Amino acid sequence: MAKAPEEQHPVKAFGWAARDSSGVLSPFKFSRRATGDKDVRFKVLYCGICHSDLHKIKNEWGSSKYPLVPGHEIVGEVTEVGNEVKKVKVGDKVGVGLVVGACHSCENCNNDLEIYCPQTILTYDDIYYDGTITYGGFSDTMVANERYIIRFPENLPLDASAPLLCAGITLYSPLKYYGLAEPGKHIGIVGLGGLGHVGVKFAKAFGAKVTVISTSASKKDEALGHLGADSFLHSRDQEQMQAAQGTFDGILDTVSAVHSILPLIGLLKSHGKLVMLGAPEKPLELPVFPLLMGRKMVAGSATGGLKETQEMIDFAAKHNITADIEVIPIDYLNKAMERLAKGDVRYRFVIDIGNSLASTNH
Repeated sequence: MAKAPEEQHPVKAFGWAARDSSGVLSPFKFSRRATGDKDVRFKVLYCGICHSDLHKIKNEWGSSKYPLVPGHEIVGEVTEVGNEVKKVKVGDKVGVGLVVGACHSCENCNNDLEIYCPQTILTYDDIYYDGTITYGGFSDTMVANERYIIRFPENLPLDASAPLLCAGITLYSPLKYYGLAEPGKHIGIVGLGGLGHVGVKFAKAFGAKVTVISTSASKKDEALGHLGADSFLHSRDQEQMQAAQGTFDGILDTVSAVHSILPLIGLLKSHGKLVMLGAPEKPLELPVFPLLMGRKMVAGSATGGLKETQEMIDFAAKHNITADIEVIPIDYLNKAMERLAKGDVRYRFVIDIGNSLASTNH
């Protein structure tokens, strides 16, 4: 007989979970493992809501295991460390992103690219080494091996920097890997949502000229005035698109809906790179001829390894980069998910776990 979630481990935990594909979240008692020699335990203070949390609670990717506690933009304060931990101490501000385990012996792991390990263990809705289900950050306490712990510098506000653990590294990593993090490059950001708005900030900090590309002309003032982009391109305006042909070194496409990438390929200079970061549910059409004629590249990128994630957080602290957030109490969670499904958030919901979760534990 399988043990109940409350009884699988010695440390009591409390959070909010989805019970089925309706995606409705409600209070949930479970347990976390004891702190191992190389483990760090922390009190969760904030957790960002990522679009993938919405897909997962509704089983839109077909792999969800219930009860499911989402959340992989988790930040808080260390309460206990194992006796072999050297990275952090009690009282330090830390975070955990998408991953809590990997094989640690493959080529990717050896190159600090744990996210690309075939045996990577996700922070929630996955199976941990001990055979138990992983539960995410919509909860009061978290424990992880120190390899997966990110240190947060004192000057970064925890609430507004929590989304950097997913949205931030998702944009930082391809900018670096594809040679786009250089002064003077012309970078396009497609989609001004949770990912896109952070991409504008990182690209600007690298010294790039940044153009926001959007189907919505109403985003122009936001892109230029608030986020500091250099220019705005309305992708449904054929004259604007024609004038911008062949002017971009790289374009980061954050859109998750099915859309045509032919116009975006046309915007690239020769040898330009279109990097896909959103994950449309259906395959996109890939027009090959325009790639040949300009030696252009269509590529992809996930998040990043732990070493690069720490580098990104330190860079963000140095350049005062944070996400634009709406902080919510945990009992607003289902309403927030409804709004997220409609794109009604600027630009990331962050749950105030520390101040609101306890009151729902009856």
